[in-house]
Amino acid sequence: MDTTLRGVGVSHGVAIGQARHMGTAVLEPPAEQIATEDAPREQQRARQAVDAVAADLMARGNLAGGEAQAVLEAQAMMAQDPELMADVERRIAVGSTAERGVYDAFAAYRALLSQAGDYLAGRVADLDDVRNRIVARLLGVPMPGVPDSDEPYVLIARDLAPADTALLDPALVLGFVTEEGGPTSHSAILARALGVPAVVALPGAGGLAEGTVVAVDGSTGEVAVNPTEAEREALARDAEERKAAIESATGPGATSDGHKVPLLANVGGPADVPAAVEAGAEGVGLFRTEFLFLDDSERAPSEAKQVEAYRQVLEAFPEGRVVVRVLDAGADKPLEFLTPADEPNPALGVRGLRTLLDHPEVLRGQLSALAKAAEGLPVYLEVMAPMVADRTDAKAFADACREAGLHAKFGAMVEIPSAALRARSVLQEVEFLSLGTNDLAQYTFAADRQVGAVSRLQDPWQPALLDLVAVSAEAAKAEGKSCGVCGEAAADPLLACVLTGLGVTSLSMGSSAIPIVRAQLAKHTLAQCERAAAAARAADTGPDARAAAQAVLSGE
Repeated sequence: MDTTLRGVGVSHGVAIGQARHMGTAVLEPPAEQIATEDAPREQQRARQAVDAVAADLMARGNLAGGEAQAVLEAQAMMAQDPELMADVERRIAVGSTAERGVYDAFAAYRALLSQAGDYLAGRVADLDDVRNRIVARLLGVPMPGVPDSDEPYVLIARDLAPADTALLDPALVLGFVTEEGGPTSHSAILARALGVPAVVALPGAGGLAEGTVVAVDGSTGEVAVNPTEAEREALARDAEERKAAIESATGPGATSDGHKVPLLANVGGPADVPAAVEAGAEGVGLFRTEFLFLDDSERAPSEAKQVEAYRQVLEAFPEGRVVVRVLDAGADKPLEFLTPADEPNPALGVRGLRTLLDHPEVLRGQLSALAKAAEGLPVYLEVMAPMVADRTDAKAFADACREAGLHAKFGAMVEIPSAALRARSVLQEVEFLSLGTNDLAQYTFAADRQVGAVSRLQDPWQPALLDLVAVSAEAAKAEGKSCGVCGEAAADPLLACVLTGLGVTSLSMGSSAIPIVRAQLAKHTLAQCERAAAAARAADTGPDARAAAQAVLSGE
């Protein structure tokens, strides 16, 4: 091969095709001045463009469904932010055109986000996409986005906005490569949901010439430029062998010597259930209920609406396990009626369980709805709280569940290092732990999951993160309780074996990853998984940990 580039593989599979670049971003509009009497007309143009873009984002979300819908609805809310719109109109009132007013107002807001802490800084790419769409509409030029093509291709981009990723056609987009992003970015999560091979955080991806043939390996993160015919055939053969192994592995998750590892699905609501059932999920390991609340940021959904949504998911898994995460609001998921607007660093402020404890009526309403939804159903309901820091948090949540008359297991998410380090203390109040590896990595390494520049620290193979997983799993075993993983780390087949070796008792992931994880587990014994876990923890870097585990499991 002429060149092999290395990024971060985030969605498994191999794609071979010609490189096509994402449509360019909108150019900066000229700084023209308008007459005072033209300001009302320009303000109206700006409002119409904003409303049209928001409506388009909502429509795309409705078409995409699932996780993509929540992401796009959040973008639509960003477009219609009243303070941002007021700034646009103020700029127009003093002489800016509509497009220039939008451009400058978004630039100012962008600067604020960039300095407002990791979570909000990570939303800059989403904000840029909204700005580009509004300005393009005002200028009357094509929207930035995926190229038009009758032939399948590999998409190359600086980054992919959720609006683009959500509606990618897997029949045309064989895979994609981005210069920015990380393993837990929106684009990575949506790529896994689509089943499209993807590599992110690849330096120099933008320099790939249009039409160049590339081979993208979403498992290793390698992108081969101009592979020979023989090399292409070898890659395709490897991909077919992987596919055959996946299709032959059926039934509950287990190692080759029969150690059971239930494989569960992450879902955002009823729309995600069919894919989970088709993939053979043994239940739901993470039901993200905040998506239901994003429909209206000004008030909580009615109890009846909540009961209906919860029951649809519960009914899909008779005799199965369904783990519901109560509302995780704050930081990158702000809700007007709950989230403080003036926090200097929302990611380290009032979010998750802290928000619910400040608004007990919202928590009480959700727990009551869950209790009613589960009535009469033969399902194993478990309810967990996000962002638990210590035993005090765990007790407050468990007490709220009991007061609501909820007949279920109560659990805590381990997303903060303190909860991992004091897991035995937390388990005195709750019955299970669930590791959210995305946030746990973010808080362990002070590395935002959306920022490509720190993606190496968001690598779930980082030994320090594996140490925290091991500490949590050991505490749960000592207490005779369970400890699952519901973060994106569970979707990595090789890492799934390592997590099993660390003592994790269940794995929950996007539905599309379940078959490949099932196949990988079935190839190895528990003892092999334990040796791979020990080898990974003995390494000093994420890549070294992965290589060490691979060497053990491949018998090298």
